[in-house]
Amino acid sequence: MAKSVLNKFKVRKGKVFEAPLEEAFGRLVTPFEEFIHRQSSSGILLMLSALAALIIANSPLEDTYKHLLHMPISLSAGDWEFSLSLHHWINDGLMAIFFFLVGLELKREFMVGELSDLRQAVLPVMAAIGGMVVPALIYSTFNSGGEAERGWGIPMATDIAFAVGCIALLGNRVPRAVVTFLVALAIVDDLGAILVIAIWYTEQVNVAALIAAGCLIVIMWLLKAAGVRNSPAYVFVGILLWYEFYLAGVHATIAGVITAMALPAKPKYDPVAFSTFVKDIIRSFDRCFRPGDKIIANDALRARVMALGNGVNLAQSPLQRMETRLHIPVGFLVIPIFALANAGIPFDSFTSSAAVFNPVTLGVIAGLVFGKLIGIVGATWIGWKLGLGKLPKLASFQHIVGVALLGGIGFTMSIFISELAFSGQGNLLIQAKAGILLASVIAGIAGFLVLRAAPVSEEFDAQTEDEAVEEGEGSRAQSESTEKQDNATQENPGRQN
Repeated sequence: MAKSVLNKFKVRKGKVFEAPLEEAFGRLVTPFEEFIHRQSSSGILLMLSALAALIIANSPLEDTYKHLLHMPISLSAGDWEFSLSLHHWINDGLMAIFFFLVGLELKREFMVGELSDLRQAVLPVMAAIGGMVVPALIYSTFNSGGEAERGWGIPMATDIAFAVGCIALLGNRVPRAVVTFLVALAIVDDLGAILVIAIWYTEQVNVAALIAAGCLIVIMWLLKAAGVRNSPAYVFVGILLWYEFYLAGVHATIAGVITAMALPAKPKYDPVAFSTFVKDIIRSFDRCFRPGDKIIANDALRARVMALGNGVNLAQSPLQRMETRLHIPVGFLVIPIFALANAGIPFDSFTSSAAVFNPVTLGVIAGLVFGKLIGIVGATWIGWKLGLGKLPKLASFQHIVGVALLGGIGFTMSIFISELAFSGQGNLLIQAKAGILLASVIAGIAGFLVLRAAPVSEEFDAQTEDEAVEEGEGSRAQSESTEKQDNATQENPGRQN
């Protein structure tokens, strides 16, 4: 379908310079398709990074690995100096960018995505709440009253990149609405994890720094009220907010979410205004064009191309532009670096019975695998039976079970929370990470197998086949149209397109 749409732009004459791989990167895809592709690709890279960290931590490079993570990195200007270890820069600094992206996704979903329609949002929201409460209760049952009780938030999280990566391997066997349900569920899950971090994993608070942070938040919203659409202005204030939150004792990554919420979500041009703008620019471009002109040598043409580029940016909100720009660096750089820095634990954490059969590891495994399954499926079933919402289109409850199991992949956010819960408690931290890795593997394999065995609706098969036929017919019709146009041009060379 995308190719047939693209072919419409090839009817007009002119030279088009294409590299061999350029057409593959020029396909027209929807934002949702692009999101799924990036999440699945980054999920694979995340898996490889975690595996690399495990290998390095159990090799002769272990001491170098630990020394590198504890190496201090300082920023200074005059008498001011700010120093953190590389491990802290990754977990507190780089992860703030990850939380910024999560905040952008949350805001978009609640404004125009699956969570913007109350009827559609009810079941994913209920499923996410069930998938957070039940795992936390199960973990607390295993660790009630002990020093490890503080880790109750670890099994609450879902790693969206890993989960979407697993479901993407199944291709068209899983209805798109089921994938959307998983994404909406995971995003609400992220919101819950953010609230847990902000409220329960905050140490002593520095009131003066907290007041300064409050002033910076006000500045952000004043920028928004004044109509400032320049994203770097918000990012600059967000960096200052991160620093003040760090001094205040509030986990600094929360600054990323707050900055994302302040970023404008409305474009300057609506579709009608943008269409009018583009047509005016194209007409002006055609008036300035003379046969043989090149854009690089004609200032009038170049000015109109630049104006068109600016207009394209103004047709998208700052939130959309920033989210698009961040997906690749976060998915392919920030999260893999986080995995390399945090997934390196000794192999004996998995191989010895004493290492596995302890309250922390068992609590995390039971919470992520069974807690997510019970919580997500149970909450979805209750909401469905009460008539509060509908199951995803073409989905059966076996699909919901598969999604619930994939929700037990808690890798990135669970490891992040474990670092906060057991800071300075090495044994408990290793036990928690071992539980996270084991549970993620179990949940990922089980979810994949359940979804693979789920019945494929005949309506879904027919719909997929119809789309393929439509795409083929569209491409054929467009090809015939182009051929006729070429023949007409050859018969009448003087005719202008």
